[in-house]
Amino acid sequence: MDITSKLSDKVKHLEASSIREIFKLLAKPGIISFAGGAPDPNLFPKKEFAEIAKEILENEGNTALQYGITEGYAPLREWTKERLVSQGILDADDDVIIVSGGQQGIDLASKSLINPGDGVVCEEPSFIGGLNCFRSYNAQLFGVPMEDDGIDTDALENLLKEHSNIKLLYTISTFQNPSGITSSLEKRKKLLELAEKYDFLIYEDNPYGELRFSGEEVPTIKSLDKSGRVIYFGSFSKILAPGMRLGFTSAKAELLERMIICKQTQDVHTNVLSQMIAYKFVTKYSIDEHIAKLRQVYGKKCKLMMETMDKCFPESVKHTCPQGGLFLYCTMPDGFDSKEFMKKALEKNVAFVPGTSCMIDDKATYSTFRMNYSTASEEEIVKGVTLLGEVLHDYMGV
Repeated sequence: MDITSKLSDKVKHLEASSIREIFKLLAKPGIISFAGGAPDPNLFPKKEFAEIAKEILENEGNTALQYGITEGYAPLREWTKERLVSQGILDADDDVIIVSGGQQGIDLASKSLINPGDGVVCEEPSFIGGLNCFRSYNAQLFGVPMEDDGIDTDALENLLKEHSNIKLLYTISTFQNPSGITSSLEKRKKLLELAEKYDFLIYEDNPYGELRFSGEEVPTIKSLDKSGRVIYFGSFSKILAPGMRLGFTSAKAELLERMIICKQTQDVHTNVLSQMIAYKFVTKYSIDEHIAKLRQVYGKKCKLMMETMDKCFPESVKHTCPQGGLFLYCTMPDGFDSKEFMKKALEKNVAFVPGTSCMIDDKATYSTFRMNYSTASEEEIVKGVTLLGEVLHDYMGV
């Protein structure tokens, strides 16, 4: 029997994330990977987690191992809300739910909002997980180019004038994945202005916002929103550990209600033990001191990667200069193909993410590629980027 003929219209056109496919190549011994989007595992608070988990299982094991409520473990949910209010992101009357990673929040909101054929605007480049989520609900995707200070709002407005079916705009406003770009305050205000004018909602995905290591803070779009148009997604993955699968979402009560019902059909509730460990950690230890350490390490690694690129890459290959987060984005001159470059780099045991993985048209050729600086060691960064420089010079003939 050909089971593929029975697949739903929602998923039969989806393809596996090319980033995940690259991971299959990383089992090769000695490979240096800049392809992942993961934090540095050496920074996970493993010792503290072990002590906390033991304490919880000995003293609160019945609660930790029992079913929990869909909205999330109440103490962690309340702590998260209080932190977001203290940061000026939420108002005191806003609500928060805990989800199984920020990705689930995007999926639950999309399941609650998107009908087949609804228009979703995405930054180009953008996060493959968001793009595939919207594809799975048969949305019509529209890409708008990124500028140095965020999405091109003039191009966005021209698009909005041409298409009346646009319901959502998806933005990673701070330390964008994959570009590392942070949207300016002017662009954030303009997005809200356009959302009011053309009646669409904004997904603000902010998993990296706590990881600023240079520059000045910029208010979130959510903090500027006075009419409830912004659905806000955050994550503990980048500040604690991604394997815990903890994220959070804030939106108008009517939408959160729908998302909670949808979550009940997906996983019933987020892992209770993980939620309890996270809560105990953020209340027993200083989360701000922990984040300060992450910022210091990632800032140092990012600077080292950029300095090595400036030294070893051809002058015609440009890169972004992030002020935080986990990624920077490189652009070769027009006419070069980052997938072909990746094949040559893998021969030298170095991996990265080609730009095609981050685009709506993932069959086209792009001269761009994403580099992650958080996971590799400093020694691997120098060695790997130096090797990439050699491959680039050879591939480009310069």
